[in-house]
Amino acid sequence: MRSYTIGQAARLLGVSADTTRRWADAGKMRTHRDESGRRLIDGRDLAAFSVTLAEGSAHDEEASYTSARNAFPGIVTAVKVGDVAAQVEIQAGPHRLVSLLTREAVEELGLEVGMEAVARVKSTSVHIDRP
Repeated sequence: MRSYTIGQAARLLGVSADTTRRWADAGKMRTHRDESGRRLIDGRDLAAFSVTLAEGSAHDEEASYTSARNAFPGIVTAVKVGDVAAQVEIQAGPHRLVSLLTREAVEELGLEVGMEAVARVKSTSVHIDRP
């Protein structure tokens, strides 16, 4: 499973690296250190935290969020695969995006919970890119 640096996690959560460090220091998200001593967050832990964070900010009426060119970089929080179709959920800061696509597309992209992904929204379609 992929792990994310504090800076990468901050970008995916839509906050500063300092905020992410404070959350980690407060025990809100678990971290571990790599061989270089950098603090890392497991992808699954980050995915779970991003959902919790978004649920808490859903009632924040002061917040204002925008999307440049309808691209939502985030983290995959759920992948449900059927025989032909699949459903992928991405938490992009306070935004939860759900895309219905083919099983083949999910397998080709190698999508799994905790992975970084970009949801692109056009009209009512959500397209997923893998960086």
